[in-house]
Amino acid sequence: MSKSTSFLLLLIFSFAGCKKNTDVIQSSSVNKIDTLPNSITSDLILDANKSYVLNGRVIVKNNASLTIPAGIIVSVVKNDTLESKGVLIITKGAKLLINGTIEKPVLFTSAAILKAPGDWGAIIILGKAPTNIGTGNVAGLTISADTEFGGTASDDNSGSINYLRIEYCGGINPDNENEWLVDKASGLCLASVGFATTINNVMVEHSRDDGFQFVGGTVNATNLIGYNNGDDDFDFDLGYTGKLQFLISYRTELTSKHALRANGIETYNDEVPTLNLPLTRPIISNITIIGPQGLETVKTNLNQGVYIRKGTRFVVQNSIIAEYPQGGLMVCNKTRPILLSDAGSEFRYNLVHSDSVSRTFSWDRDYAVFGDTVLRNFSLNNINNNTLIVDASNLKLKKMYADNGPDLTPLAGSEALTGANFEGPNFMTFFTTVSYRGAIGSSNWAAANNWAVWK
Repeated sequence: MSKSTSFLLLLIFSFAGCKKNTDVIQSSSVNKIDTLPNSITSDLILDANKSYVLNGRVIVKNNASLTIPAGIIVSVVKNDTLESKGVLIITKGAKLLINGTIEKPVLFTSAAILKAPGDWGAIIILGKAPTNIGTGNVAGLTISADTEFGGTASDDNSGSINYLRIEYCGGINPDNENEWLVDKASGLCLASVGFATTINNVMVEHSRDDGFQFVGGTVNATNLIGYNNGDDDFDFDLGYTGKLQFLISYRTELTSKHALRANGIETYNDEVPTLNLPLTRPIISNITIIGPQGLETVKTNLNQGVYIRKGTRFVVQNSIIAEYPQGGLMVCNKTRPILLSDAGSEFRYNLVHSDSVSRTFSWDRDYAVFGDTVLRNFSLNNINNNTLIVDASNLKLKKMYADNGPDLTPLAGSEALTGANFEGPNFMTFFTTVSYRGAIGSSNWAAANNWAVWK
């Protein structure tokens, strides 16, 4: 670090108590702090003995790799204007290599003294895998070669991520964002990322908007957690066709007034929707989606466990959905007939609960939500084998709610311990065959630790 940079950071610390939006870096020594360059055009390995500041746009380009060793903290400066919100962009052809561990995860967080959702933007990874619009640019950022995604390389490789936690992001998204369009970038945004990319053990918490965004692409992932995010925990758009296993969407709050409708999962094919290929079709097994404890007495923007819309095909299997006020599974006019006619969508072997029993299986019909008896009977038949859970306590999970984080391990006698099914072509590759339903079996991989922080 240069002497001038050291002096600048020392001044930041000196005036931390009086400057608006002052940034505080989590390090005991100014000499162990460095600032990420805004343009990275050759391979860069961060120093494991330092913490880092990210200010504004940091763009990795020119096929360069950014490697972040275990334990590094990246503190993102809280800037108030949209144009200056902090983001890390990995452009097409570049790579992000995050080498965290459960004891020493990599952390991206706000640098503000009083951290809040929306202090910064997102980690955005752009690849060359297919999307149903050909190529596009990241929503919310200036259109340029640095924000373009899309191509024809399903096996594109944008690097690897292991044991990463992302906090207080989602600042690019406006209030009441138009949900008929693709959301602006938030959380971990994966646009046209290919299946040669490795993503495991990522937690996104306290995002102002979405947690995980899959915009086109074919990337697969395991062990993902969305916790108390302001909009959707898992959002799928524009032809995403990857596979995901062992996911948790968890909320203890009724969310902010920021989003129009916040869901555990939300899907979208494209705006019309068209039949342009590839059709959005996530294949998901072993997700646990839990909303806030108790019945909703005053309607908020918290909505559905799973909301399938705008022509999406989807597979959700071997999973648990509970405690959402407006329903467990909701389809729209464009997705209901696809599911009911077995035309590419499957919802099977799941345990499904809602605060509103009559709307556990629901239909967003002409902008109004109705309990859907036809969908309910279809979902509970002996082909789909879903189970309606009237009372969430009947799931018999160890601790659905606790101050230091949930323990979603099934107890003796829980229906979640058995009943998983991995037969059929959807599950021939990638998936780990287990007997239990939901994200957690006998071993709680999401227990409170240095990586999974539930506060």
